[in-house]
Formats: sequence, structure tokens, C-alpha cells
Amino acid sequence: MSETKNPGEKKLTLTLKPRTETGVVRQSFSHGRSKQVVVEKIKRRTVGGPAEAKAEPAPVEAPKKVAAAPAPKAPPAPETPKSGVVLRTLTEEEMAARASALADSRVREAEERKAAEAEAKRRASKEGIEQAEREAAAARKREEDARHKVEEESKRKAGEVAKKRLGDDEVKKPAPGVRPKLEAEADDEAPRTARRPGGGPGAARPATARPAAPRAAPPKERGRLTLVTALRADEVRERSVASFRRRTQRMKGHAANEPKEKLTRDVVIPDAITIQELANRMSERAVDVIRLLMKQGQMATINDVIDADTAQLIAEEMGHTARRVSESDVEEGLFDTADDEGALESRAPVVTVMGHVDHGKTSLLDAIRQADVVSGEAGGITQHIGAYQVTSASGDKVTFIDTPGHAAFTAMRARGAKVTDIVILVVAADDGVMPQTIEAIHHAKAAKVPIIVAINKIDKPGATPDRVRTELLQHEIQVESLGGDVVDVEVSATKKTNIDKLLEMIALQAEILDLKADPGRPAEGTVIEAKLDRGRGPVATVLVQRGTLKIGDLVVAGAEWGRVRALVSDTGAAVQTAGPSTPVEVLGFSGTPDAGDRLAVVENEARAREITDYRQRQKREKSSARATGMRGSLEQMMAQAKTAGRKEFALVIKADVQGSLEAIAGALDKLGTDEVGARVLHSGVGGISESDVTLAEASGVPIIAFNVRANKEAREAAERAGIEIRYYNIIYDLIDDVKKAMSGLLPPTLRETMLGNALILEVFKVSKVGNIAGCRVTDGNVERGASVRLIRDNVVVHEGKLSQLKRFKDDVKEVTAGQECGMAFENYQDMRQGDVIECYRVETIQRSL
Repeated sequence: MSETKNPGEKKLTLTLKPRTETGVVRQSFSHGRSKQVVVEKIKRRTVGGPAEAKAEPAPVEAPKKVAAAPAPKAPPAPETPKSGVVLRTLTEEEMAARASALADSRVREAEERKAAEAEAKRRASKEGIEQAEREAAAARKREEDARHKVEEESKRKAGEVAKKRLGDDEVKKPAPGVRPKLEAEADDEAPRTARRPGGGPGAARPATARPAAPRAAPPKERGRLTLVTALRADEVRERSVASFRRRTQRMKGHAANEPKEKLTRDVVIPDAITIQELANRMSERAVDVIRLLMKQGQMATINDVIDADTAQLIAEEMGHTARRVSESDVEEGLFDTADDEGALESRAPVVTVMGHVDHGKTSLLDAIRQADVVSGEAGGITQHIGAYQVTSASGDKVTFIDTPGHAAFTAMRARGAKVTDIVILVVAADDGVMPQTIEAIHHAKAAKVPIIVAINKIDKPGATPDRVRTELLQHEIQVESLGGDVVDVEVSATKKTNIDKLLEMIALQAEILDLKADPGRPAEGTVIEAKLDRGRGPVATVLVQRGTLKIGDLVVAGAEWGRVRALVSDTGAAVQTAGPSTPVEVLGFSGTPDAGDRLAVVENEARAREITDYRQRQKREKSSARATGMRGSLEQMMAQAKTAGRKEFALVIKADVQGSLEAIAGALDKLGTDEVGARVLHSGVGGISESDVTLAEASGVPIIAFNVRANKEAREAAERAGIEIRYYNIIYDLIDDVKKAMSGLLPPTLRETMLGNALILEVFKVSKVGNIAGCRVTDGNVERGASVRLIRDNVVVHEGKLSQLKRFKDDVKEVTAGQECGMAFENYQDMRQGDVIECYRVETIQRSL
């Protein structure tokens, strides 16, 4: 017999006699474990008599960890005589193995017993919890049943009280819903009983109605009302609970129909609103709103859009309070918020230099700044608005704004006057007051800012400052020397004469104005100029007016917004912040803003997008209205009808800065007449790109470039497409060339020059030629090929040309007064004696703007 215990244990082998029986037993354990055990059974040889025949010993199993199931006891064998065979006893190792197996079995049995006890406890606790839940549910059910019984009892008592309140007549009176057949049958039953003969069994029956059921009895539960149930004699028809409920509801309904107090709501009304939305905001029915509109003569549906005025009338008509709002409300609180009085600090004055062209504005500013800006301007004239900050000898800072003096830059001068504190009016002593000088005076008066007159060029031989002071009186500018309140300073920009005195007057005027600002608040300012730089992107020159502008601020200017990436001062140095009255270049805009737009710092990106989306939408609507011309007043429609047939000179304009672009567009617009006008297909800031060339090619128009150039790709594309690109750096030349091109579109003027008159004396008919008029030239002369009019009784009957002119039989070119000749007309034969021939020449004269 052999067995293998756990892996790693050695095998024990028991060797017996060869008379053995071997078998395999499969043992099963807990948790699904099983094991096969080899069992060897040794039979004992029976030799002799009963003395040796003892009970056959139980089969000996090989040592194993788990004992095999005990075999059934064998029946006692008859005694046999002892044989010579003796069983060998177990060794110590075998006994130790058996003892170990028995000990392991006892340990396992103890563990299984403990696991069974734990399982029993868990089941008992689970059953206890379930039993408690069942009892709680039963208790809840009993409470619910008791509550239902109490409610039913209270309903029953309420029904009895209602019946008593209604009285017997109301109870006996059938409900409106009961069939009238029941009443008829109850009435017919009494006569039938009365006609029965007396003395019979039915004589004792009274001819009265059945007694009514007791009032205190609970109402019966009935099913459907059928013919059988209606004719049953043992049942009394009473008012049902449902009937009583219906009656209660009717009574409540009458009370509900009583007029209620109307709620007044605060209705927010935008610029346009649908009828459905207006009804929802008023908590009214849309049908009522439509009915009110129909009374006013307006047919509308629930989805129609009405304007704010109509919506306000409807809301007030229905008793509500209307509160008007607009899309422009998104800009509320963006500008002009009050400053903290305790945080105000003195700021530098903003001084704008204005005057006529070539009167020395930029030269005077160069003398103050000790710089040379004039040499950098094309043609020696200023075509850009510039902003600079200068520190005077006393240490005070002054911000100067230089404006162009040319007539085309009116908008630039107006912007400069709006953002300034003081205006320096530069007038040349040798030239006097000029048109742009007068315009600058008007801008300064419109902006309500003080004026300091700088009489320049006093070093020139023909300078007469007194003449300038006298001419200024005509425009209500009275200087101090003439008893007025306007300060005047005689200066020379080239010799730098009295520059310090001019700065002193500026400081004195600023001190009188007491200029202050709060540097701690969010910044506000004005875009002085804007351009598109190839390396830096959109760049805006901003004059900060209130607060402090910092790098990283979210700013909004017009229809563009962005985060400030860099700030560059007028000297070209990068700065981190810009305080009040400081001009800086701002980088970081999403697009190029328009010059003159106000700049403000907003708190988050969502607010910036909301404002710019609204402004872009407004710009699109204005441009579409201007393009279609469908909107406007009657005067605009008449003006459009008047100019409907005029010719247009279309062009594409690209400029270096926004201000120059604006000035060019304004100047071209002024060139237009009723017959011809300039139309700008596209205008932008920056160099000429391929998209500009593509647009010009599609429209067949030239490209005007002012202080910009086309890149290589755009230049090649223009050469391939045959698109002309005209480059300019002086606005005079640009306007003159466009004016000439527009003049070429004007139709020429036809002018008649009278040559002479001739009287027809006789008409001759010539074969193969036609009629020929024999005439005498009365005045002037007659030329062959000239235009003629045939006048009969002072009425023009024909206009044409002379085909033949002969004197005697010879063709001549001209016949003078007093001579006779023969004339033939082209394609006209109806000439009569006494008609007058008027001869004239038509000249074509080219027009110009």
C-alpha cells in the first residue's frame, strides 16, 4: 500500500503478502475539494478449525492525511485453526503519520464547526432584521387603514350634515341627473294600490310611498344604474356622493368666476419682440394681445415681431409697467464712470498744435522737442497725427498732439481738438489767417478749449504780427494786447525764439485749468491713430485720458478688442504702464481700430466680445443700408433718384494709417458730382496683398497705394492680371490724379458755332441726284459738310448735313455772303422756295471737375 501526502512529503510503502486486493476511494471535502485514496485490503488465509477462524480484521488503509470512511463490519467468521501467518505491526513512522492525520482531521472539524456557528448567527441576525421590517410594515399598514377609516367617517358625517342643511325638500327632490322615469313610476304605484278591492289581502296596504331610509344610515355602495336596480323596491334612491361633489364644485366655480385683483408686472421690452414673448412676459394670453392689436387695426400672428413702441402701448393698455431696454445697453458703464475725489492727482496737459498748412506747426513742435520730424514727412507736409510728451525746463510734462493742416485732414483736426486741453493756434506772420486757420478756430470753439495763439515766422522780412492780431478779431479771437483774454506769443521755430515763453504760457494755462485724474482706476483713452504693422500686427496710438493702462489689460476700442501685449512710448521705449495724459502705442488688438474710437479696459473676455459683437453688427447694418439704399427718408430717396444714372469711378485704396485712409476717402467723396462720383470698393490699412489684387481684377478697377507697397506675390499677380497699382506719398497728387480720371468719365459738352444763313430762291429737280436748292447766302458763310437746319415759317423742319455745295457747276468748300450757290441735303428732299437754311458747326469740348 502506498500513498502520497502533501507535495514535498516522502512516500511510505507497506509491503505484505502477495494476497492483496487493491482499490481506489474518492474522498470529498468542504469548499469543493476532493482527493483519491488508494486502499489495499489483505485477506487472511483460513487454515484450520474454528479456533483459528477469527473475525477477519478490518482492511488496513495506507497512512493518509484524512482517514477513509469506515468500512461496514464483516460478519463473524467461523473459527479456524491457527495458521502459521502472523501480521506485521505498524512501524513508528506509520503510527506518527496516522496520529498526524487524525490531529489534522480534528483541527479541520473544529474550524468547520466554528464556520457553521458563525453562519448560523448571521442567518439568525438577518432573519431578526427581516422580521422587524415586516412588523414595521404591518404597523404602517394598520395606521394607514385607521387613517382611511377616520377620513371615511368624517366624509360620511359631512354628508349627513349637508343633507340636514339642505332640508327634506332638497333631499326628496331628484337630482338633475336622475331619470324622470323613476318619478313617474313612483307616482303610478299609488293609484294601482288604491283600485284593489277591499277586504283582500292587499286592502290593508296603504297607498303611500315607501318609508324613506333612515338619515343616519351610511350611504350604500352601488354599481352601475340599470333597469333592474332602478326598479328594485327595496332600495331608495338618494343623492350620491358624486352628485354632492359636483354640486360643491359648481358652488366653488361660481365663486371662482368672481373678479380677481389683476397683477401688475414689470415688463422688459427690447427693441423688437415677438407677440408670444411679450405675452409670456406679461403672463397674459397671446390671443388677448392679438385681439388688442386687431382693435388697433393691425393684423398679426403669434410669431410676428413688433417694435418697442407698439409693445409698450400694449403692455400699458393691459395694465402693466413697461421698461424699455436696448441692445446698446451692453455699453452701459463702459465710459464716464465717476472718479474717486480722494484719489485725484495732477496730470500733464494735452496740447494740440493746429493751423494752416505750411505755417510751421511741426517745425514749432520740433523746436520744443528738439527733434527733426519735418524732414521725415513726404513733401514737407504733415500727413499723420502724432503724439509726443515733452518735459519742460521746470520739470513739468506736457503732451503735444500734432495735426495735419491740409484741407483733407479735417477729421484728424476734429479728433485732436476733442481730446485736448489747450489748443495752440499757429499763424504765420507773413501769411496771416488762412482757411484751415479758420477751421481750426471752429474746432477749438466746438471743443470748448482755451486757445493760445503762436504767431510764427517773425524772423522773416515781411512778417507783420499786428496784421495777424487784427485778422483774428474777425473770427472772435481777441488777444490780450488788444484787450482780450486770449494769450498770444510771437515765436520763431527756426531761430527757436520765445519757445520758453510759449511753454511758460502753456504751464500757466494748465495751472488755471487745474487738470486732475485718478491713476488707480481702469484706463480710458482715445485712439489717435491706427495702422497695421507687418511685424507687430495692428498698432494703435492711444492717448490715455483717465486711469492707468497696463500690460495684460483687456481693452475694447470700437469694434475691436484685445489683450495688451506691449506698450511703446513716443520715444520708442517699451513701458509697463501708461498713466493719464500719456501717449503710447498699444499692441495686441484683434484688428485695426478706427481712428477716433474710444478705448476702455473691461473686466473679462466675455464682456469684450459682447461689446465688439454689438458694434460689428451695427457697422454691418449701416454698410448694408448704405449699399442697398433701401432705407432712409424721402429726401434720401429723392437724392438717390437724382443720382441714379451717374457714372462711378471705382477703386481700391490701401494706406499706411487709419487717419490717412479716412482723409483720402473723405476727399474723394467731395469730388463727386451728380454725373460722376468715386466709389471705394475696398479700403484698408497695410500693404497690398494678393486678395486686394484679386478683388481689383474681378471688378476691373485700379489700386491706389498711399505710403504702402505691394509685396512680391501681389506685384506679380497684378502684372499677370494687368491691374494698375498707383503709388503716392503726397495726398495732393493722389487727389489730382483721381480728379483727372473722374473727369474723363464726364460726357463732353457740345457747342454750336453759327456760320451763316442762306435763302432758297428756287428748287431744281435733277435726275439721279434729287432736289437741289438754289440759294443766296445772306450773311456769314456756308461750308460743305457743316450741319444745317431747314427753317420754314420760323419752324425747324429738318436738321442734317450738307451733302453737296456747288457754285455754278463746280464743287466748292465754302460760299461767302452775297453769292449764290446750290445745296443738296443728305437723305432729305422736301425743300421749298422761301425756306431759310441755317448753317452751323458743332464743337466738342471736354469737361473737367
